[in-house]
Amino acid sequence: MTLGRQAPQRGWLSPACIGLLSASAAGIGIFVRRTLSTAHPVVQLSTLKRRSFAAGCGLSFCLGVGLFGSVYLIPVFLAFVRGHDALDIGLTMLVTGAAQLAMSPIAVALERRLDPRWLTAMGFALFALGLGLSMFQTRNTDFHEMFWPQIIRGVAIMFCLLPPTRLALGSLTEAQVPDASGLFNLMRNLGGAIGIALIDSILYGRTSIHADALHARLLSGDAAAATAIGLDPGLVTSRLSGPLTPGMEALIRPMIEKAAFVWSVNDAWAALAAVALLAVLLVPFAWDDRSHGKPEV
Repeated sequence: MTLGRQAPQRGWLSPACIGLLSASAAGIGIFVRRTLSTAHPVVQLSTLKRRSFAAGCGLSFCLGVGLFGSVYLIPVFLAFVRGHDALDIGLTMLVTGAAQLAMSPIAVALERRLDPRWLTAMGFALFALGLGLSMFQTRNTDFHEMFWPQIIRGVAIMFCLLPPTRLALGSLTEAQVPDASGLFNLMRNLGGAIGIALIDSILYGRTSIHADALHARLLSGDAAAATAIGLDPGLVTSRLSGPLTPGMEALIRPMIEKAAFVWSVNDAWAALAAVALLAVLLVPFAWDDRSHGKPEV
């Protein structure tokens, strides 16, 4: 948690973050060694030797990145760009939950009848599409522009949750399921924590880069850049040639920062979509010679 707060501001290669990463790696190494060598470990990491379970944990991690990341990005965008309050943000995000609720019985029925690998691949591909559709937001994007991407993500999430659970736990023995279920769910939460840290790194790192690029384009007379920040393109040719006056700088600086932040948010959506596509590539590895049962989780 501390690393997630410090890295976006100080940089992932700063001494503080390198120290925290090293300490975390050492702690993980000690934990894994201790867990594998003791007769009664807290977590049965040996279950990860089962390929279907390991792939299922990878899918759960990718779902956590996209699920928690999207739930984090939407309020950030609506609050800082659109200026909405908590109620308006909640009403906007209600769309995803409603889509999940409506899709639940259908997903359960299909999961009982079809190969979970096909359903999982379809779910993550659809999830990637829903995340990717949010890559093109502008400073004017609001509820209506967010509606269909949220619907697609809400439908996809059910297929990213139920079939991977069957893939991961279906071939395990009854004695293995309790520990494996905890590890499987832990991977989703871990993915969410790392996903949010990744998003913050993108927002902190990319916003200033986009702002500098927009500023340079405006000074060069780029009318498209003026339109992107909400400035009258006519001002580009009439007033923005040469150094900016203090008054003009005070006028356009907040507009540039908001537009740059929107572009950074779009970069974060692209990163989340890439993780969802990575999950699709993991699906072929979720194969076990044993038949997939229906574990009670």
